[in-house]
Amino acid sequence: MPQSRHERCDVRRLEVEVRRDGRERGEAAARARGGEREAEAAARRSDARQLGAEGSLGKKMVTPAAKREAVAHLRATFKMSERRACTVVGASRMTVRYRSVRRPDGQLRERLRALAHERRRFGYRRLHVLLRREGYALNHKRLFRLYREERLTVRKRGGRKRAVGTRAPLAVPLRPNERWSLDFVSDQLACGRRLRILTVVDDRARECLALVADTSLCGVRVARELDRLVAERGRPTTIVSDNGTELTANAILSRADERRVAWHDIAPGKPIQNAFIGSFNGRLRDELLNEGLFRSLPHARAVLAAWRADYNTTRPHSRLGRLTPNDYAAAILRPRRSHDLSNLDRFGLPRLPTLTAEFQPPLDRSWGQRQREHVLDQTADEPTRGSSRQGTTPDRVKAS
Repeated sequence: MPQSRHERCDVRRLEVEVRRDGRERGEAAARARGGEREAEAAARRSDARQLGAEGSLGKKMVTPAAKREAVAHLRATFKMSERRACTVVGASRMTVRYRSVRRPDGQLRERLRALAHERRRFGYRRLHVLLRREGYALNHKRLFRLYREERLTVRKRGGRKRAVGTRAPLAVPLRPNERWSLDFVSDQLACGRRLRILTVVDDRARECLALVADTSLCGVRVARELDRLVAERGRPTTIVSDNGTELTANAILSRADERRVAWHDIAPGKPIQNAFIGSFNGRLRDELLNEGLFRSLPHARAVLAAWRADYNTTRPHSRLGRLTPNDYAAAILRPRRSHDLSNLDRFGLPRLPTLTAEFQPPLDRSWGQRQREHVLDQTADEPTRGSSRQGTTPDRVKAS
Protein backbone atom coordinates (compact mmCIF):
# COMPACT_ATOMS: atom_id res chain seq x y z
CA MET A 1 0.00 0.00 0.00
CA PRO A 2 1.52 3.31 -0.97
CA GLN A 3 2.29 5.55 1.94
CA SER A 4 1.05 9.11 2.12
CA ARG A 5 3.46 11.97 1.95
CA HIS A 6 2.87 13.31 5.48
CA GLU A 7 1.81 10.03 7.13
CA ARG A 8 3.91 7.76 9.24
CA CYS A 9 4.35 4.26 8.08
CA ASP A 10 3.01 2.53 11.22
CA VAL A 11 -0.26 4.43 11.62
CA ARG A 12 -2.27 2.42 9.10
CA ARG A 13 -0.89 -0.84 10.52
CA LEU A 14 -2.08 0.13 14.05
CA GLU A 15 -5.54 0.86 12.68
CA VAL A 16 -5.69 -2.59 11.17
CA GLU A 17 -4.77 -4.19 14.47
CA VAL A 18 -7.52 -2.33 16.37
CA ARG A 19 -10.12 -3.22 13.81
CA ARG A 20 -9.15 -6.89 13.86
CA ASP A 21 -9.24 -7.14 17.69
CA GLY A 22 -12.57 -8.91 17.89
CA ARG A 23 -12.60 -9.36 21.68
CA GLU A 24 -12.88 -5.70 22.66
CA ARG A 25 -15.41 -4.83 19.98
CA GLY A 26 -17.44 -7.91 20.79
CA GLU A 27 -17.85 -6.95 24.43
CA ALA A 28 -18.76 -3.38 23.53
CA ALA A 29 -21.30 -4.62 21.00
CA ALA A 30 -22.83 -6.94 23.62
CA ARG A 31 -23.30 -4.04 25.99
CA ALA A 32 -24.83 -1.95 23.23
CA ARG A 33 -27.29 -4.77 22.39
CA GLY A 34 -28.83 -4.57 25.87
CA GLY A 35 -26.55 -6.60 28.04
CA GLU A 36 -26.37 -5.94 31.77
CA ARG A 37 -24.41 -2.88 32.59
CA GLU A 38 -21.74 -2.90 35.25
CA ALA A 39 -23.32 -0.13 37.36
CA GLU A 40 -26.79 -1.73 37.18
CA ALA A 41 -25.39 -5.08 38.24
CA ALA A 42 -23.74 -3.50 41.26
CA ALA A 43 -26.93 -1.65 42.20
CA ARG A 44 -28.88 -4.92 42.48
CA ARG A 45 -26.47 -6.51 44.92
CA SER A 46 -27.46 -7.12 48.52
CA ASP A 47 -24.64 -4.83 49.73
CA ALA A 48 -25.13 -2.07 47.14
CA ARG A 49 -23.19 0.93 48.42
CA GLN A 50 -20.96 3.57 46.97
CA LEU A 51 -18.56 1.94 44.53
CA GLY A 52 -14.91 2.20 45.38
CA ALA A 53 -12.22 0.74 47.56
CA GLU A 54 -14.34 1.15 50.72
CA GLY A 55 -17.63 0.18 49.11
CA SER A 56 -18.36 -2.95 51.18
CA LEU A 57 -16.10 -2.55 54.19
CA GLY A 58 -18.95 -1.65 56.57
CA LYS A 59 -19.60 1.57 58.46
CA LYS A 60 -17.31 4.55 58.22
CA MET A 61 -15.27 5.65 61.17
CA VAL A 62 -16.55 9.05 62.15
CA THR A 63 -16.20 9.18 65.93
CA PRO A 64 -12.86 9.86 67.63
CA ALA A 65 -13.18 6.70 69.72
CA ALA A 66 -13.56 4.52 66.61
CA LYS A 67 -10.52 6.15 64.99
CA ARG A 68 -8.43 5.55 68.11
CA GLU A 69 -9.37 1.86 68.05
CA ALA A 70 -8.50 1.61 64.36
CA VAL A 71 -5.09 3.23 64.89
CA ALA A 72 -4.35 0.93 67.81
CA HIS A 73 -5.33 -2.09 65.69
CA LEU A 74 -3.07 -1.07 62.82
CA ARG A 75 -0.12 -0.48 65.12
CA ALA A 76 -0.58 -3.77 66.97
CA THR A 77 -1.32 -5.98 63.95
CA PHE A 78 0.77 -4.49 61.14
CA LYS A 79 3.52 -2.88 63.25
CA MET A 80 2.83 0.54 61.75
CA SER A 81 4.10 3.76 63.21
CA GLU A 82 1.66 6.19 64.74
CA ARG A 83 2.11 8.69 61.92
CA ARG A 84 1.43 6.13 59.18
CA ALA A 85 -1.56 4.60 61.00
CA CYS A 86 -3.12 8.05 61.44
CA THR A 87 -2.59 8.76 57.75
CA VAL A 88 -4.30 5.50 56.74
CA VAL A 89 -7.26 6.04 59.04
CA GLY A 90 -7.52 9.77 58.36
CA ALA A 91 -7.24 10.81 61.99
CA SER A 92 -5.30 13.56 63.65
CA ARG A 93 -2.44 12.54 65.89
CA MET A 94 -3.66 14.97 68.51
CA THR A 95 -7.05 13.22 68.53
CA VAL A 96 -5.41 9.82 68.88
CA ARG A 97 -3.19 10.92 71.75
CA TYR A 98 -5.99 12.63 73.66
CA ARG A 99 -6.89 11.10 77.04
CA SER A 100 -10.14 12.00 78.76
CA VAL A 101 -9.97 13.99 81.99
CA ARG A 102 -13.67 13.54 82.78
CA ARG A 103 -14.36 12.78 86.43
CA PRO A 104 -15.84 9.37 87.25
CA ASP A 105 -19.62 9.23 87.49
CA GLY A 106 -20.26 5.69 88.67
CA GLN A 107 -22.26 6.75 91.73
CA LEU A 108 -24.37 9.12 89.64
CA ARG A 109 -25.07 6.40 87.10
CA GLU A 110 -26.18 3.99 89.82
CA ARG A 111 -28.55 6.56 91.32
CA LEU A 112 -29.89 7.46 87.88
CA ARG A 113 -30.61 3.80 87.13
CA ALA A 114 -32.30 3.38 90.51
CA LEU A 115 -34.54 6.40 89.98
CA ALA A 116 -35.39 5.33 86.43
CA HIS A 117 -36.29 1.86 87.70
CA GLU A 118 -38.43 3.36 90.44
CA ARG A 119 -40.06 5.94 88.14
CA ARG A 120 -40.31 3.96 84.96
CA ARG A 121 -42.34 6.54 83.03
CA PHE A 122 -40.21 9.56 84.00
CA GLY A 123 -38.05 11.18 81.33
CA TYR A 124 -34.64 12.69 81.87
CA ARG A 125 -36.04 16.14 82.69
CA ARG A 126 -38.02 14.94 85.72
CA LEU A 127 -35.14 12.69 86.76
CA HIS A 128 -32.90 15.75 86.59
CA VAL A 129 -35.17 17.58 89.04
CA LEU A 130 -35.12 14.64 91.45
CA LEU A 131 -31.32 14.34 91.29
CA ARG A 132 -30.85 18.05 91.96
CA ARG A 133 -33.10 17.73 94.99
CA GLU A 134 -30.77 15.05 96.32
CA GLY A 135 -27.75 17.33 95.96
CA TYR A 136 -26.21 16.22 92.64
CA ALA A 137 -24.76 19.24 90.83
CA LEU A 138 -25.07 18.55 87.10
CA ASN A 139 -26.66 20.23 84.12
CA HIS A 140 -29.22 18.73 81.79
CA LYS A 141 -26.70 18.09 78.99
CA ARG A 142 -24.51 15.83 81.09
CA LEU A 143 -27.54 14.02 82.46
CA PHE A 144 -28.93 13.49 78.96
CA ARG A 145 -25.60 11.98 77.84
CA LEU A 146 -25.64 9.52 80.76
CA TYR A 147 -29.35 8.91 80.16
CA ARG A 148 -28.67 7.82 76.58
CA GLU A 149 -25.59 5.77 77.44
CA GLU A 150 -27.57 3.83 80.04
CA ARG A 151 -30.39 3.25 77.52
CA LEU A 152 -33.09 4.58 79.82
CA THR A 153 -35.22 6.23 77.14
CA VAL A 154 -38.95 5.94 77.81
CA ARG A 155 -40.81 4.36 74.94
CA LYS A 156 -44.00 6.02 73.81
CA ARG A 157 -47.10 3.90 73.92
CA GLY A 158 -48.88 4.13 70.62
CA GLY A 159 -52.54 5.03 70.60
CA ARG A 160 -55.34 5.01 68.12
CA LYS A 161 -55.46 8.19 66.05
CA ARG A 162 -58.71 10.08 66.30
CA ALA A 163 -60.12 13.05 64.43
CA VAL A 164 -59.48 16.32 66.24
CA GLY A 165 -62.33 18.80 66.38
CA THR A 166 -62.21 22.56 66.77
CA ARG A 167 -59.60 23.56 69.33
CA ALA A 168 -60.71 26.38 71.60
CA PRO A 169 -58.34 27.46 74.41
CA LEU A 170 -59.79 27.19 77.92
CA ALA A 171 -59.69 30.23 80.17
CA VAL A 172 -57.26 29.45 82.98
CA PRO A 173 -58.70 30.18 86.45
CA LEU A 174 -56.92 32.83 88.48
CA ARG A 175 -56.86 31.24 91.93
CA PRO A 176 -56.58 27.76 93.41
CA ASN A 177 -59.85 26.11 94.36
CA GLU A 178 -61.71 28.24 91.81
CA ARG A 179 -62.51 25.54 89.24
CA TRP A 180 -62.53 21.76 89.53
CA SER A 181 -62.63 19.11 86.80
CA LEU A 182 -64.19 15.66 87.14
CA ASP A 183 -63.87 12.50 85.09
CA PHE A 184 -63.76 8.70 85.37
CA VAL A 185 -60.99 6.21 84.61
CA SER A 186 -61.62 2.49 84.10
CA ASP A 187 -59.35 -0.37 85.11
CA GLN A 188 -59.62 -3.91 86.44
CA LEU A 189 -58.40 -5.98 89.37
CA ALA A 190 -56.14 -9.00 89.09
CA CYS A 191 -59.19 -11.27 89.23
CA GLY A 192 -60.70 -9.53 86.18
CA ARG A 193 -63.35 -7.52 88.02
CA ARG A 194 -63.95 -4.05 86.62
CA LEU A 195 -62.85 -0.99 88.58
CA ARG A 196 -63.81 2.66 88.20
CA ILE A 197 -61.88 5.63 89.56
CA LEU A 198 -63.32 9.12 90.08
CA THR A 199 -60.63 11.76 89.51
CA VAL A 200 -60.96 15.36 90.72
CA VAL A 201 -58.35 17.99 89.78
CA ASP A 202 -57.90 21.67 90.62
CA ASP A 203 -57.42 23.38 87.25
CA ARG A 204 -55.30 26.22 88.59
CA ALA A 205 -52.79 24.43 90.84
CA ARG A 206 -53.03 21.09 88.91
CA GLU A 207 -53.54 19.43 92.28
CA CYS A 208 -55.22 16.04 92.52
CA LEU A 209 -58.04 16.52 95.01
CA ALA A 210 -59.47 12.99 95.08
CA LEU A 211 -59.03 9.50 93.63
CA VAL A 212 -62.10 7.48 94.54
CA ALA A 213 -61.97 3.82 93.50
CA ASP A 214 -64.93 1.43 93.57
CA THR A 215 -66.60 -1.18 91.45
CA SER A 216 -69.57 1.12 90.87
CA LEU A 217 -69.91 4.89 91.20
CA CYS A 218 -73.42 6.30 90.92
CA GLY A 219 -74.53 9.91 91.02
CA VAL A 220 -75.35 9.79 94.74
CA ARG A 221 -71.85 8.50 95.54
CA VAL A 222 -70.25 11.25 93.43
CA ALA A 223 -72.35 13.91 95.19
CA ARG A 224 -71.29 12.53 98.57
CA GLU A 225 -67.60 12.68 97.62
CA LEU A 226 -67.99 16.26 96.39
CA ASP A 227 -69.65 17.23 99.68
CA ARG A 228 -66.65 15.84 101.53
CA LEU A 229 -64.24 17.86 99.36
CA VAL A 230 -66.27 21.05 99.84
CA ALA A 231 -66.19 20.54 103.61
CA GLU A 232 -62.39 20.10 103.52
CA ARG A 233 -61.35 22.75 100.96
CA GLY A 234 -64.26 25.11 100.51
CA ARG A 235 -66.76 25.66 97.70
CA PRO A 236 -65.42 26.10 94.15
CA THR A 237 -66.89 28.56 91.71
CA THR A 238 -67.23 26.16 88.76
CA ILE A 239 -67.08 22.42 88.18
CA VAL A 240 -66.35 21.09 84.67
CA SER A 241 -67.34 17.57 83.56
CA ASP A 242 -68.53 15.61 80.57
CA ASN A 243 -72.05 14.37 79.89
CA GLY A 244 -71.79 11.00 81.63
CA THR A 245 -74.87 9.54 83.27
CA GLU A 246 -73.30 9.75 86.74
CA LEU A 247 -72.55 13.46 86.29
CA THR A 248 -75.95 14.43 84.88
CA ALA A 249 -78.05 12.66 87.52
CA ASN A 250 -80.66 14.49 89.57
CA ALA A 251 -78.55 14.08 92.72
CA ILE A 252 -75.68 16.02 91.12
CA LEU A 253 -77.88 18.78 89.70
CA SER A 254 -79.83 19.31 92.93
CA ARG A 255 -76.64 19.33 95.02
CA ALA A 256 -75.04 21.88 92.67
CA ASP A 257 -78.08 24.16 93.06
CA GLU A 258 -77.98 23.84 96.83
CA ARG A 259 -74.25 24.64 96.97
CA ARG A 260 -74.61 27.44 94.39
CA VAL A 261 -71.88 25.96 92.20
CA ALA A 262 -71.91 26.58 88.44
CA TRP A 263 -71.82 23.16 86.75
CA HIS A 264 -70.41 23.33 83.23
CA ASP A 265 -70.99 20.38 80.88
CA ILE A 266 -68.66 20.20 77.89
CA ALA A 267 -70.00 19.65 74.39
CA PRO A 268 -70.66 16.00 73.47
CA GLY A 269 -67.66 14.43 71.74
CA LYS A 270 -65.33 17.33 72.69
CA PRO A 271 -62.96 16.01 75.39
CA ILE A 272 -60.49 18.79 74.54
CA GLN A 273 -62.81 21.18 76.38
CA ASN A 274 -61.92 19.32 79.57
CA ALA A 275 -58.20 19.12 78.84
CA PHE A 276 -56.88 19.51 82.40
CA ILE A 277 -58.50 16.34 83.71
CA GLY A 278 -57.71 14.56 80.43
CA SER A 279 -54.01 15.28 80.80
CA PHE A 280 -54.08 14.14 84.42
CA ASN A 281 -55.84 10.89 83.51
CA GLY A 282 -53.15 10.21 80.93
CA ARG A 283 -50.41 10.61 83.56
CA LEU A 284 -52.35 8.42 86.00
CA ARG A 285 -52.72 5.62 83.50
CA ASP A 286 -49.19 5.89 82.15
CA GLU A 287 -47.36 6.09 85.49
CA LEU A 288 -49.56 3.88 87.69
CA LEU A 289 -52.36 1.88 86.11
CA ASN A 290 -50.26 0.43 83.27
CA GLU A 291 -47.36 -0.45 85.57
CA GLY A 292 -48.94 -3.10 87.79
CA LEU A 293 -52.02 -4.97 88.97
CA PHE A 294 -54.34 -4.43 91.92
CA ARG A 295 -54.89 -7.51 94.04
CA SER A 296 -58.10 -6.25 95.62
CA LEU A 297 -60.17 -3.12 96.06
CA PRO A 298 -58.49 -2.10 99.39
CA HIS A 299 -55.08 -2.59 97.76
CA ALA A 300 -56.13 -0.35 94.84
CA ARG A 301 -57.33 2.37 97.23
CA ALA A 302 -54.08 2.28 99.21
CA VAL A 303 -51.91 2.46 96.08
CA LEU A 304 -53.99 5.32 94.66
CA ALA A 305 -53.73 7.27 97.91
CA ALA A 306 -49.93 6.88 97.98
CA TRP A 307 -49.61 7.91 94.33
CA ARG A 308 -51.86 10.96 94.91
CA ALA A 309 -49.68 12.11 97.81
CA ASP A 310 -46.55 11.65 95.71
CA TYR A 311 -48.12 13.53 92.77
CA ASN A 312 -49.05 16.53 94.92
CA THR A 313 -45.90 16.79 97.03
CA THR A 314 -42.96 15.19 95.17
CA ARG A 315 -43.54 14.88 91.43
CA PRO A 316 -42.28 17.97 89.48
CA HIS A 317 -44.89 19.38 87.11
CA SER A 318 -43.65 20.64 83.75
CA ARG A 319 -46.38 23.29 83.43
CA LEU A 320 -45.73 24.70 86.89
CA GLY A 321 -42.08 25.58 86.45
CA ARG A 322 -40.95 22.15 87.75
CA LEU A 323 -42.71 22.82 91.04
CA THR A 324 -45.05 20.42 92.76
CA PRO A 325 -48.76 21.35 92.84
CA ASN A 326 -48.63 22.02 96.59
CA ASP A 327 -45.55 24.26 96.27
CA TYR A 328 -47.12 26.12 93.36
CA ALA A 329 -50.34 26.78 95.27
CA ALA A 330 -48.36 27.99 98.28
CA ALA A 331 -46.27 30.28 96.05
CA ILE A 332 -49.39 31.82 94.52
CA LEU A 333 -50.81 32.55 97.96
CA ARG A 334 -47.51 34.21 99.02
CA PRO A 335 -46.61 36.55 96.10
CA ARG A 336 -44.63 38.98 98.30
CA ARG A 337 -41.80 36.47 98.61
CA SER A 338 -40.09 36.93 95.25
CA HIS A 339 -37.75 33.93 95.59
CA ASP A 340 -40.74 31.60 95.76
CA LEU A 341 -41.91 32.83 92.35
CA SER A 342 -38.66 32.69 90.39
CA ASN A 343 -39.87 29.72 88.35
CA LEU A 344 -43.27 31.38 87.80
CA ASP A 345 -41.60 34.40 86.22
CA ARG A 346 -39.43 32.12 84.11
CA PHE A 347 -42.43 30.33 82.59
CA GLY A 348 -44.59 33.46 82.27
CA LEU A 349 -47.18 32.42 84.84
CA PRO A 350 -49.21 35.30 86.34
CA ARG A 351 -48.88 36.54 89.89
CA LEU A 352 -51.96 37.22 91.94
CA PRO A 353 -52.59 39.73 94.74
CA THR A 354 -53.49 38.34 98.14
CA LEU A 355 -55.13 41.45 99.64
CA THR A 356 -58.75 40.75 100.45
CA ALA A 357 -61.49 43.35 100.84
CA GLU A 358 -61.10 43.55 104.60
CA PHE A 359 -57.35 44.32 104.36
CA GLN A 360 -57.48 46.81 101.49
CA PRO A 361 -56.94 50.51 102.42
CA PRO A 362 -59.98 52.80 102.09
CA LEU A 363 -60.31 54.52 98.74
CA ASP A 364 -59.86 58.33 98.87
CA ARG A 365 -62.70 59.48 96.64
CA SER A 366 -61.86 63.18 97.08
CA TRP A 367 -58.43 62.77 95.51
CA GLY A 368 -59.73 63.34 91.98
CA GLN A 369 -61.55 66.55 92.91
CA ARG A 370 -58.47 67.98 94.69
CA GLN A 371 -56.29 67.06 91.72
CA ARG A 372 -58.67 68.87 89.35
CA GLU A 373 -58.61 72.03 91.49
CA HIS A 374 -54.81 71.91 91.55
CA VAL A 375 -54.67 71.72 87.73
CA LEU A 376 -57.07 74.68 87.39
CA ASP A 377 -54.91 76.78 89.72
CA GLN A 378 -51.82 75.99 87.67
CA THR A 379 -53.66 76.99 84.46
CA ALA A 380 -54.72 80.33 85.97
CA ASP A 381 -51.15 81.19 86.99
CA GLU A 382 -49.60 80.22 83.65
CA PRO A 383 -49.66 83.71 81.91
CA THR A 384 -47.93 85.35 84.85
CA ARG A 385 -45.17 82.74 84.82
CA GLY A 386 -44.70 83.22 81.10
CA SER A 387 -44.41 87.00 81.40
CA SER A 388 -41.88 86.81 84.21
CA ARG A 389 -39.70 84.44 82.16
CA GLN A 390 -39.61 86.94 79.33
CA GLY A 391 -38.40 89.73 81.66
CA THR A 392 -41.48 92.00 81.09
CA THR A 393 -44.74 92.50 82.92
CA PRO A 394 -48.19 93.39 81.52
CA ASP A 395 -47.96 96.89 83.00
CA ARG A 396 -44.68 97.61 81.18
CA VAL A 397 -46.23 96.42 77.95
CA LYS A 398 -49.14 98.85 78.32
CA ALA A 399 -46.81 101.72 79.21
CA SER A 400 -44.76 101.13 76.12
